[in-house]
Amino acid sequence: MRSFSKPVPTIFVVVATLSTLAFAAKNHMAKSDAFAGVKANTGFVDAMKENGKTLLRLSDDFVIPDAPAPHWQLVDSKGNAYLLNRLKIKGDKYNQTLVVPAYVKDVAKVQIRCAFAEVLLGEASFEKPVK
Repeated sequence: MRSFSKPVPTIFVVVATLSTLAFAAKNHMAKSDAFAGVKANTGFVDAMKENGKTLLRLSDDFVIPDAPAPHWQLVDSKGNAYLLNRLKIKGDKYNQTLVVPAYVKDVAKVQIRCAFAEVLLGEASFEKPVK
C-alpha cells in the first residue's frame, strides 16, 4: 500500500507559497525606474500597501552611496521635497524600507540625498505618483 504522507508537505509548501505571492501581488502598487545619479545609480524602489500605509522598499541590488549622510528624500507630484530617514544605521545595516508619512500626499520620485553635503546622489521616478 502506498503512503501519501510525503506529498502532503510538498503540497502544503506550494499552497503556502502561492498564497504569499498572491498577498504580495495584491499589496504591490508600483515599481520605480532605476536609480540614476552621481553616486546612487543601482537598484529601484518598490511601493506597496501594508496595514493601510504606503511602504517603500529599496531593491536588494541597491548600493548605499559612499557619502557621509545619505538619506531618503521623497518628492511629491507638486515638487515638494521631504528629507526623511538616514539610510545608514548602526553597523553594516541600513534602512531598506520607509513608511511614507501621512503628510506626504503622494510620491513621484525617491531621491537619495546627502544631508551633510546637501547634494543629490541619485533619484528614481515612478511612472505615476504613488498615493
